[in-house]
Amino acid sequence: MGFYSEYLDGKMEMAQLNRERKAQLHRISALRGDRDVLVFAADLSKNEAPISMDYTDLLPIGDQLANLHGAAIDVILETPGGSGEVAEDIVRLLRDKYPEVAFIVPGWAKSAGTIMVMAGDNILMGPASAIGPIDAQLFREGKVFSADALLEGMEKIKKEVEQTGRLNKAYIPILQAVSPGELQNAENLLKFARELVTDWLIRHKFKNWTHHSSGQPVTDDQRQTKAAEIAAELCNHRKWLTHGRSIKIGDLRQMGLRITDYCEDPALSDAIGRYYTLLRMTFSGNIYKVIETPDSQIYRFHGARVPLPAALSPAAAEVAHIEVACAKCNGRFMIQANLGKPSPLQQGCLPFPANNVLNCPNCGNPIDVSDARRQIEAQSKKPVVL
Repeated sequence: MGFYSEYLDGKMEMAQLNRERKAQLHRISALRGDRDVLVFAADLSKNEAPISMDYTDLLPIGDQLANLHGAAIDVILETPGGSGEVAEDIVRLLRDKYPEVAFIVPGWAKSAGTIMVMAGDNILMGPASAIGPIDAQLFREGKVFSADALLEGMEKIKKEVEQTGRLNKAYIPILQAVSPGELQNAENLLKFARELVTDWLIRHKFKNWTHHSSGQPVTDDQRQTKAAEIAAELCNHRKWLTHGRSIKIGDLRQMGLRITDYCEDPALSDAIGRYYTLLRMTFSGNIYKVIETPDSQIYRFHGARVPLPAALSPAAAEVAHIEVACAKCNGRFMIQANLGKPSPLQQGCLPFPANNVLNCPNCGNPIDVSDARRQIEAQSKKPVVL
């Protein structure tokens, strides 16, 4: 029986999922020599949520790193990509704390996630794992464009004009919509990614590459050349064609990268496979990002229907009631927030959750009510107490 069927048959609620996830993270840590473990994962299926890597991820990642105190770390990464600048900042947070960093990719780490992975001393993947082309993205008028595709398209138009001596009128609206600054920005983004990956490969992945298989020593120039070749290939949009293309273990080994196949270690493969299955099940509700360690976690929620309370009278208010709707099963519940002092729980109400996360009484789906708490406390000028 597969892990997914096993856990589904167990009909695990959110609290059980959390405990089992933590147990598997402790297993991974022990099997990897008691290294620290950090998870930075997004639900790639929730396109309506802000799943891409952005600057709001830096605070929770820094918070979780503060809970860890080992000498080396494994980062379990699942991301569709996002900002390359944020990827650089996250790597700096890791490298400022740890002399040795490895990345474990059980599923997908695309685009800016690929940039992060190239900063690892070691990269662990399985046969089903994939990274993606490093294809810098431009954001304009609510749309996302490939920087490389934009430059390639402009080059094609230029060559056609040179060959025919005239400009096809169909191109005029396209050219009017693109400024020279945007073209320069596209070139800068691509150069930034290539140079960053090249530098990280030299400093981290290749730092212990001292001899060729023939026994000949590896020179600094050879490290530089090999790193630049790999970075250029990862950024080669003409080869990969699409932003979502999967680059597997075999592809990376052909480039000259040493990748550890964690499936060659049955116990580690079991622990990573179980954790990843539990992570995917955790995303079945309205959680779209999980940033966690074996002993702590931060969830980011999307689409929890929690209407903000009406204005409260600071002098008279002793309790506030908020109707909460579960986005998963559509159940509706009333929770009671006691203001300043404990109050008897009124009939039909649920107590305000201490951790600001209400587990739906019907289906166990976690519902984030932290925004409602902040609004209540701001309006009433009183703390919510249990």
